[in-house]
Amino acid sequence: MNKPIKQHLIDPEICIRCYTCEMTCPIEAITHDDTNVVVDASKCNYCMACIPVCPTGSIDEWRVVMEPYSLDDQFGWDELPAQEDIAVEGGGDTSIEALDDAVAALLAEAHKGAGGKARAPASASKPTVNLYTLGKPARAVVQGNYRLTAPDADADVRHIILSLEDQSFPVLEGQSVGIIPPGTDADGKAHLPRLYSVSSPRDGERPNYNNISLTVKREPQGVCSNFVCDLKTGDTVDLTGPFGSTFLMPNDPGAKILMICTGTGSAPFRGFTMRRQRENPGLTDSLMLVFGARTPEGLPYFGPLKKVPERFMSKHFAFSRVPDQPKQYVQDQLREQKDRVAALLQDPNGYIYICGLKAMEHGVEEALADIARGIGADWAATRDAMREDGRYHVETY
Repeated sequence: MNKPIKQHLIDPEICIRCYTCEMTCPIEAITHDDTNVVVDASKCNYCMACIPVCPTGSIDEWRVVMEPYSLDDQFGWDELPAQEDIAVEGGGDTSIEALDDAVAALLAEAHKGAGGKARAPASASKPTVNLYTLGKPARAVVQGNYRLTAPDADADVRHIILSLEDQSFPVLEGQSVGIIPPGTDADGKAHLPRLYSVSSPRDGERPNYNNISLTVKREPQGVCSNFVCDLKTGDTVDLTGPFGSTFLMPNDPGAKILMICTGTGSAPFRGFTMRRQRENPGLTDSLMLVFGARTPEGLPYFGPLKKVPERFMSKHFAFSRVPDQPKQYVQDQLREQKDRVAALLQDPNGYIYICGLKAMEHGVEEALADIARGIGADWAATRDAMREDGRYHVETY
């Protein structure tokens, strides 16, 4: 009699098609087609190398099956199938709750560490995901390319505006798009898309003009970032997406939102802020931004941010490379604002979003843990409860 097995799967609704898992897998068990990224059950050895590198948690999905889902099955999915009833010794089908000890052990192993996955806020709009694919991308036209950082800054960060013309490309604040750079890699294969967070609100960079904006930093050896940063008005770009179904803004005007970012991690928060300004310009004390960069000259959107009224959004900048000034990081600003952060941790309508370099995560977690301890709370439990409620979100790279 066949025994049930644990199968590793990827959630197509949450996956942002960054292909990091595929590039990380040491045995090439992960592959993709024009639509989905999938795991080959005949190759996967559960080494778990792909789990920590996934920015969304979509890679940490499992099912107990009698026969593994094929690659063709997975390529055709828009969403994960539910856990099926399993036929066990003794005959008949039974629910997962009533499986025998062996299957229950498989499930326990499969879901080890899977708790506390990101969830979208309950009030968030339902996103459109993967409307345009590698095989059928959208064609966007460049409307503008503007340098955001000072000419002598150590980072060249650009604000790119793309027109979708007459194509429908519904995108929400917090979602990403893929840009396909032209040419091929060293192996002669077409380049995979690179993911960029949309920095405009859902109604566009300019309302009702069917355009979006991106915030892109030029990387010295970056194939796609150099392509994007060198774009000129009138050039065309192939886009995939939109991607992302959890890092979304709550639609509730009563939501209190703490946004923590470094560098181009500011992109989704620009969209959040513009959405709030357009929809509820009279709100006060509902947004808080903690933004880290090396210097003011290297901080994207520094000028426009200063024009946002403090009563609408409180802004706290952390600069780590200002001459004759002590180094300061986002976690230092969090500690300086500990009373307000503590109040948000205790507010059932409080939300935390973190976006930027992965190196920031540890320091931010330590600061939040210290603040939680100061009010007699356990940070791990608080964080997991917030994540379960769709109120804690991390997107780092």
